[in-house]
Amino acid sequence: MPDALNRHLGHDGATVPDSYYVRLGEDRFVSTLHSQGAWQPGEQHLAPASGLVLAEVERRLPSEKIVSRVSFDILGVIHSGEFTIDVSVVRPGRTIELIEASMRHGDRVSIQARVWRLLGSDTTAVAGSEWTPLPAPEEMPASPFSDRWGGGYIASLKGRQDADARPGFARSWITSPLPLVDGEVDPPAAAVVKFVDTANGLAIRADPRTTFFPNVDLTIHLVRTPEPGWVGFETRVAFGPTGVGETASVLSDALGPIGTAAQSLTVRMGQGAK
Repeated sequence: MPDALNRHLGHDGATVPDSYYVRLGEDRFVSTLHSQGAWQPGEQHLAPASGLVLAEVERRLPSEKIVSRVSFDILGVIHSGEFTIDVSVVRPGRTIELIEASMRHGDRVSIQARVWRLLGSDTTAVAGSEWTPLPAPEEMPASPFSDRWGGGYIASLKGRQDADARPGFARSWITSPLPLVDGEVDPPAAAVVKFVDTANGLAIRADPRTTFFPNVDLTIHLVRTPEPGWVGFETRVAFGPTGVGETASVLSDALGPIGTAAQSLTVRMGQGAK
């Protein structure tokens, strides 16, 4: 992984705003130390970065349509410091639309996202799923994930994890008091998406000090608009024999399961591998 200079607000000891980002303009932002990634100090964690990209879709293109799927491809290191978010409509429609958004550092794009939004209707009579509800957050022991991962983003989280967690499987809840952008309220879907990329670190199959397993993407499917607050994960991690893996999670909010998330992993022996 290429080295990234640490340009987060607060990296030099200055006061850090109680948010993951600060808005500099209509489409410009700067990262704070709270968005810092776990693999190296000068990068952003995909979790708040993906949340911000979706938040800008929801803010700039407000709609009654429901976020059904959002996918993020990581095209390179998500550098700290200043960046731009671009948003455009790929497929407009009254009932179905596809939106594209990206995070750009100068002329280099680090995250490319696509968002499907669908017009809702009343399907209460047939609603249901085969996902198992999680125990409530208060029924799980507190779990400070900073005891296994570094970086400002992980340090900003409050976590709980069930006692049945084992390598490759865990049931967890995560929340944070911090908004995505200083002085702004998170849009509903983005308020949940800003936590989802943590899944890859919740059910550790191998010691990250000896095995490198970053994800190259994140795809989230939702069956309803999430409730803000605690986000639940039932997570399973699989490593194949040829350097490829997957982290798959069922996601929940306070009302029950809300959808799924999947991450494609590149698995390498030795954390120093580039």
